[in-house]
Amino acid sequence: MRMTPVAAAAALVLAACGGPDPADGPTDGEAVRERAEKAQTARRRTGAEIQERALNRVIRTSYLCNNGERLTVDFDNPRQMATVRNSAGKAVDLHQELAGSGLWYRASGYELRGEGAMAVWTGDGRQPTDCRAVD
Repeated sequence: MRMTPVAAAAALVLAACGGPDPADGPTDGEAVRERAEKAQTARRRTGAEIQERALNRVIRTSYLCNNGERLTVDFDNPRQMATVRNSAGKAVDLHQELAGSGLWYRASGYELRGEGAMAVWTGDGRQPTDCRAVD
């Protein structure tokens, strides 16, 4: 069987591509879903990897409090400490305490407790104030 010049050119182009195109694979719904899951799994971190990363670095969070104060908190997970800075720039180092859930840091009259985006900040001799994480 002889190839036409067009067929020969098409065969040459396909051979130069270096292999089958993934789009030429099965197009039924199940095969497409499997390829999509494999692609997502390859990029997704496991929960253990995310937790390990968070536990071995410093994470900065800003809070806006009901009393108008803005707090910047550096959670130093490797040292189990948090440094809280208020709007005026005053910094307080707090030590991590064992909490049933959420976070709990305290030291010498200061305390930061919370869960999720909400926290309660207690300053030396002042009433506790509710705060919300803003970033």
